[in-house]
Parts: sequence; C-alpha cells; structure tokens
Amino acid sequence: MKVDGRRMRMMGRAVFFAILVAMASNAVSAQQTPATAPQPIRVTTGVVNVYAVVKDKKKHPIPGLNREDFELREDNVPREIKYFSRETDTPLTLGILIDTSGSMQHVLGIEQQEAKAFIDQVITARDLAFVLHFDLEVELLQDLTSNHRLLARAIDSTVINAGGGGVMPGPFPSSGGGGTNLHDAVYLAARELLKNEVGRKVIIILSDGEDTGSRMKLNDALEAAQKSDVIVYSIAVIDRAFYRGRMMGFGGESTLKRYADETGGRVVEVNRVSDTAQAFQEIAEELRTQYLLGFALPEGPRNGSYHKIQVKVRDGDYKIQARKGYYGPAE
Repeated sequence: MKVDGRRMRMMGRAVFFAILVAMASNAVSAQQTPATAPQPIRVTTGVVNVYAVVKDKKKHPIPGLNREDFELREDNVPREIKYFSRETDTPLTLGILIDTSGSMQHVLGIEQQEAKAFIDQVITARDLAFVLHFDLEVELLQDLTSNHRLLARAIDSTVINAGGGGVMPGPFPSSGGGGTNLHDAVYLAARELLKNEVGRKVIIILSDGEDTGSRMKLNDALEAAQKSDVIVYSIAVIDRAFYRGRMMGFGGESTLKRYADETGGRVVEVNRVSDTAQAFQEIAEELRTQYLLGFALPEGPRNGSYHKIQVKVRDGDYKIQARKGYYGPAE
C-alpha cells in the first residue's frame, strides 16, 4: 500500500496508526521472506541531492563557498555538480524523536525545554515539523505542521514510560526485549513520514542511543533513512549512572554515530544536562550553513544498488559532513 505523505496529514491519528500497523506488519513479514522483500524507493527526478556542511579545524561551519570549490565522486568516479545552492533559506522538514524510556528520566525535562526553544528558532511558516516519542512503543504525538503551539504541546506531553503500555498502541509494540525502540522510531519516521516530502529532511534524535526492544534492526532503519534522503542528528544525553546502578552495559554512542556518519548528520554528546541548549544551537547553525550539491543519475542498470559518495573541497583543510551514499532507482 502506498500512502501519500500530504494526505496522511489530513487523517486522524487513529487512522494513521492503523495504516502504519499494516505496513509495519508487511515489512516484518517481508524480512522473513526474502522473495517478497520491499522494493527500493524509486528515484524519479533523475538527480541525486547531497547536502553538505563544511567545517574548519576548529569545527566552525564555513559559509560562502561556491560550486567550483567542491569536488564530488560517485563510486570513485568524478561527477559534474549540475545543481548548487546554499541552503540557508531552503524549507525544512524536521522530525523530533524523543526517547521516553527509563534511562531518560533525569534529563527529559531539560530536553523538552530546549527542544521547544529550538523549534521557535528554526521552524518558520515555510517549514514543517513533527514530534514522535519512543519507549516500549512508538507513538506520533504531532503530525507535520508549522504551528509552534501544537509542536510545543506535543513535546510537553512526553512522559517517561519505564514499563507497561503507552497512551495508545504504537505501530511497533514491544517485542519483549526491553523498553527502547529507537530503530523502530527512525524506521517509521523516515519511511512513513518523510519519504514523500521534498527538500531538506532532518531527524533529530534525543536519546542515549541504547536500543533494547526494536523489531527493526539498525541496518533496516538506516536504509530507510538513506532511501528517504534523511539527515540524522542526535543529541546524546547519557545518564551513565542509570546503567551502572543496574549493572548494565552501554553502547549507545556507536549506534548514534552510525546514523549520523552514514546520513551526513552529527552526534552532539552532552556531558552536562545544562549544555543541552548549546547542542541544539550547534545543530541550528549547521542547518543554516548547508550546501546542496546535485548531480545527474549516471546511465546504467537500474537495480536499486547502493552507490558510495565522496565530497571534497578543492582547496583548504576542511572536514565535510555529507551522506556516504545513496540507493539508485530499481526497474
């Protein structure tokens, strides 16, 4: 079933989740039966878009570069940059994914406060944002809108759920492994909310990165993000005392880093809760200094294969944040 993202915003939330339940069930079944695996998303524009952030040695974003300053390769083959722009004012579609599992109980309040401030700073009348939370379940709290009041209300409605069900069943209820369904949340946000949107598409994850209950794997969620051209940022507020007190191991940083590195985003680790505002500010600054580099799809087989991308600045010692690759169209 193909669900148009614009129509989805007109549906009631109950209908929205009913559709997601069916689609999620189909996706899980397809994983178990390779012969009926989901077909990759088709690229219909004939153009691959790469959003890049350029930084100096002090990690400060560099504005003001031009098309001729960049070099772009696909599978190590130089590609002509046919489309170029500075993305300072390009409309943005943004997803805020809030971890409401037990490990976030001491940091949720400040995250709510700073997420609302970020929305006020970044989202304009031309932009769209949604709010989704995840713990034992994944639940959409506010569909795509530019209304700051509705977004703030959704952020404020998040509460810690260390056990038991949520307010309403999510599309991926707990599989019994634990209470943090991070990969399910990223998968649904990318595949069902952002896939059919255009322009810059960004997810911001507020989590320590530890997944303990998702049905989807990291690679499934990452592939969904890549196919939907989504950039993933994370603000990692890690309550290490929570894990030490329960004699639990922790490895969430590597998960968040993988999401960021593969999609062109970044992980901002917050060592003190009071630094959360600065983390949001850094992301806002990067969103204002992105570059769009577009190149034409090369001739060749349309088999949905993955292609590596490398972006460089010709002169200067700079660090580049950009997606590592893309999935081509399939026929």
